[in-house]
Amino acid sequence: MSRPGYDVGYAKPPEGSKFRKGVSGNPRGRPKGAKNKLPALSEERMKAIILEEAYRTITVRDGARNVTVPIARAVLRSLAVNAVKGQHRSQRLFSELLASVETANRAKHDEWLETAIEYKIEWERELARRKRQGIINAPEPLPHPDHVVINLREGTANIIGPATREEKAEWDKWVERRADFEAELEELQQMLEDATDENEIAFIKDDMAQTAKVLKIIGRALGEAG
Repeated sequence: MSRPGYDVGYAKPPEGSKFRKGVSGNPRGRPKGAKNKLPALSEERMKAIILEEAYRTITVRDGARNVTVPIARAVLRSLAVNAVKGQHRSQRLFSELLASVETANRAKHDEWLETAIEYKIEWERELARRKRQGIINAPEPLPHPDHVVINLREGTANIIGPATREEKAEWDKWVERRADFEAELEELQQMLEDATDENEIAFIKDDMAQTAKVLKIIGRALGEAG
């Protein structure tokens, strides 16, 4: 109830709903962590702006010519040049940046190598189990463990075969085509052994050279060395 003579209306709420002096209108207070927290959307926009500016290209002088490079590269190049000139602050900053990048790359490399080794070992065990139990209809893993090549001496792990279903389909197509060309090469070899005419021999040899060239191309497509 409002007291007599108190007009209720715009900017004059009923007295019972007005804030009372010394009593908070939000007794539970601000939620924890809500102070100065920007919306995630704004944070992502700022990240996008920073990256856009970092890789925006500018023209700089490089010796006797002008070159176009991203701003990030230009800044790092300037820092490196100043470090070479003996500026201690630039030397320290450049060394810290280099060490940070190398450390991060090494961590990623070690993580990848460990993951590849575990993947190869576990799938070799699983395929051996399937073979023992006569399981033949189970889908093969992608990539196949035989296609994960580990070189512990060099500390590298490479995939030389397909890693997705799309790549597997393309791989199978090349394998099939290679079998056709290998059969063709054998047929040409037999024809060469039976041929007596010099022109025919020259023609067959030319065909054999072309077929061998195609087989090399297919081998490279399948990730084979040579």
